[in-house]
Amino acid sequence: MSARTSSAFSVRTVLALVLFGALAFVATLYFIGAGDTGGRGRAGEAHAASNALNGYSGLVKLLELEGQDVTLSRSPTGLDTSELLVLTPALYTDADEFADILENRLYRGPTLVILPKWYATPVTGQLSRKLRQDEDGPEIQDDWVQLQGMSAPGWVAELPSPYRFETREESSRRIVRWGGFGLQGSLPEKRNIVTDAEPSFETLVLSGAADALAISVIGEEGSDFYENGHSVTFVIEPDLLNNYGLADPRRAELALELVRYAGYGDDVPVVFDLSLNGFGGQANLLTLAFRPPFLAATICLILAMLVIGWRAFLRFGPPAAHGPAIAFGKRQLVANAAGLILRGRRYGLLAAPYSQMIARRLQSRLGLLRPDPSAIDAALA
Repeated sequence: MSARTSSAFSVRTVLALVLFGALAFVATLYFIGAGDTGGRGRAGEAHAASNALNGYSGLVKLLELEGQDVTLSRSPTGLDTSELLVLTPALYTDADEFADILENRLYRGPTLVILPKWYATPVTGQLSRKLRQDEDGPEIQDDWVQLQGMSAPGWVAELPSPYRFETREESSRRIVRWGGFGLQGSLPEKRNIVTDAEPSFETLVLSGAADALAISVIGEEGSDFYENGHSVTFVIEPDLLNNYGLADPRRAELALELVRYAGYGDDVPVVFDLSLNGFGGQANLLTLAFRPPFLAATICLILAMLVIGWRAFLRFGPPAAHGPAIAFGKRQLVANAAGLILRGRRYGLLAAPYSQMIARRLQSRLGLLRPDPSAIDAALA
């Protein structure tokens, strides 16, 4: 006899909970391993994943639409790529550390450096209140920023030769014009960062006042950098490439020309580094688990977990209530003994001893000298 009590949950409910929990667990492991744990960084940062005015997500999208292979690297190991590496350092970058990166890139591949400029903060205060009161206006997004001010990055003057140059701030009452690569246009702001055109640099983009807005490092003629080094391109005025600047089609066209020039061609793969902006992280075991050749073992482990989970699901519910394994009473005792004999299959050891026992009992009852079968038969007759 056995009995089963009713469950508090239906089979479908339990199956849905198990499947949802398993998928959520696998998704959590994947995103942790991929380094995507939510958040895009603090508002106002200028990097390739930022949608703010001073960010470069527009440049990433533009290159992707042009058919180029674009990668966002969150690991310091991405600095060792042989493809075009785009660096977006912060205003307070350590010059020595950045110089080490440039020197390590000397024989690895081309580099495009977009210098910082803006101080940006989230949309708050009077502007925020005005936008919220405007019923017909757009809704404030999390990545909207206010450009509070600008600053020329002074740390570039501390770089070693041939990368060293000085930058300065320029303000104009008129629209600032630019020209380069056979293109012309205007900048979105009258406040700009420029440098002087020097013989050791090739000027790529000039302002209307003959100041350099983008340069390529040449080095001294006959030097190892001049003869064998990969190109290093500096964009001094980031409004040529950031989201603010790409609002103009001419500046967008110039941005494509700058990337193509820095990477030696039209179809060069581009790697945007995010580790300098605080997104860096070392590879961990969880990350490796979702990459070849360990991905195959991870898939097998997940399948095994699914099989175990399905088996546990089939077993779900209160266990059946069984009686005792050995019942009480003479009848059950005989049945258990018989069952043991049947399971042991010892039939050949039962007939002879049983017949001998019966013969001895008949001998005793009939008063015979020996339990001889023929004498027993004659006495019974």
